[in-house]
Amino acid sequence: MRITVLGSCAAWPEPGRACAGFLVEHAGFRVVLDLGFGTLPRLLALCPNGAVDAVVITHAHSDHCVDLNGLLRVRHYGELSFDRIPLLCAPGVASLVDGLEPSPRLTELFDVVELPGTHKVGPFEVLGLALPHHVPNVGVRLTTTRHRTMAYTGDTGPSPALAELGRRADLYIMDATLQGEPEEHLLSAEAAGHWAREADARRLMLTHFWPGNDRGVSLRQAATTYAGEILAAEEGLVVEL
Repeated sequence: MRITVLGSCAAWPEPGRACAGFLVEHAGFRVVLDLGFGTLPRLLALCPNGAVDAVVITHAHSDHCVDLNGLLRVRHYGELSFDRIPLLCAPGVASLVDGLEPSPRLTELFDVVELPGTHKVGPFEVLGLALPHHVPNVGVRLTTTRHRTMAYTGDTGPSPALAELGRRADLYIMDATLQGEPEEHLLSAEAAGHWAREADARRLMLTHFWPGNDRGVSLRQAATTYAGEILAAEEGLVVEL
């Protein structure tokens, strides 16, 4: 499995960066996890014409889903035609994106499936678990037929479900919006480390950094609660599992 970071910022993108987004590839199959502000140009550099095989969106906040509208436009108006692909998303995502303009509609190009739940998507089993946030948010766990697993929280507050979502994952990508104490609906870097440890995850990647936060501080705070390898999501970073 190959994971490429498309964006790593919370709320809005810092200069030269983008908001939440990842490209996951295995056996020639490409899944996009979240498409926040500024992720689409980075995705198109890797997947010209928007040639991906499935999309998963964790929740209906614009820093996680607004560039889904751009992907819809590329696949609708672009130079190539595509078959329909799965769009697995939390409640509210499709209505938010479709509300940006009257046409085209997501259902014209995507088979929209609401999460949480378990679904087979290409070579992946995709498990979605509800996690606490300001709007319905679904953490996702992708497992290949060769038993490589990555998990991604989207945005979340502290919850015992985080240990289940990331259980022994080869890579656990976790919300690390805050430095200091976590909130009801968002994690701190230290809390991300705690839940990665509870999950017995093999490697931790922090993401969703609040603009202006020193990422080195977040890494050090996560290391106080998690003893394994910790990465900071950086645009263009590639991790092989």
